[in-house]
Amino acid sequence: MSKKILITGAGSGFGKLITQTLLKKGHTVIASMRNIDGRNKAAATELKLNGAHIVEMDVTNDSSVERGVEAARNQAGGLDVVVNNAGVGVLGIQETFTPDDWKRVFEVNVFGVQRVNRAVLSLMRKNEDGLLLHISSLLGRMTIPFYGPYNASKWALEALAENYRVETSCFGVDVCIVEPGGYATSFMDHLVKPSDAARIASFGDFAQMPQRSFEAFEKVLAATPAQDPQNVANAVAKLVDTPAGKRPFRTVVDALGMGAAIEPYNSQLAAVTAQVYKAFGMGDALTLKAKALR
Repeated sequence: MSKKILITGAGSGFGKLITQTLLKKGHTVIASMRNIDGRNKAAATELKLNGAHIVEMDVTNDSSVERGVEAARNQAGGLDVVVNNAGVGVLGIQETFTPDDWKRVFEVNVFGVQRVNRAVLSLMRKNEDGLLLHISSLLGRMTIPFYGPYNASKWALEALAENYRVETSCFGVDVCIVEPGGYATSFMDHLVKPSDAARIASFGDFAQMPQRSFEAFEKVLAATPAQDPQNVANAVAKLVDTPAGKRPFRTVVDALGMGAAIEPYNSQLAAVTAQVYKAFGMGDALTLKAKALR
């Protein structure tokens, strides 16, 4: 069944692949991004030629999100699914990131998601139907050095989605998380670097470790063709096409081995969550009350 889908950060990386994949599946897709008449003009034009509707949206700005969501609703005639894909990564020693550096990351990866969800949820609750899909990361489940602010933002995103899952279940709104491993996309070309140059210099030779680590990881990716970014787009499309009430809450997408280690962790957390909710008489909150299931 064709759905009306809004995707944030659709101009490149996973967002662009997800948009193209969902269009091929026959869905109505509204691709949002910043600067559609500027640096993202070529991407916007390409996706429009592919059949997507295009809207301007900066997830770090309340008014831009509200205008973008309204434009998306008008162009598509409603919204069934939102894919919170817009995100920014980092590379550097955690201590050398200033509070403003951290704010820059959280504005996109956490607060931006909250802005978008708030803008769409009133309609979804009213319709008693909808899907909020969050592109997280395996680094939202464990930490690796030199990605500190990104790790923290994705851990926060996971908690945000966990809460939405239970607070919207009685309104028929489904919530899912996709957890990719590292992939070679344009996401890697726009990593936020720490801005405290003096603090970086105080680390001496160790200050070179983030870049060395990153270069080693790039070699691993180049040697692992199975770690194809299209896998993430396919996982999103599968979740969109899965009937309400049948979707897994978390979906790991990784071929490097990290995902295989995280999946038992996710299963254990699901069991712990179910046990705690049951103990407090809230077990039913983990079950979606979709109209199709009534």
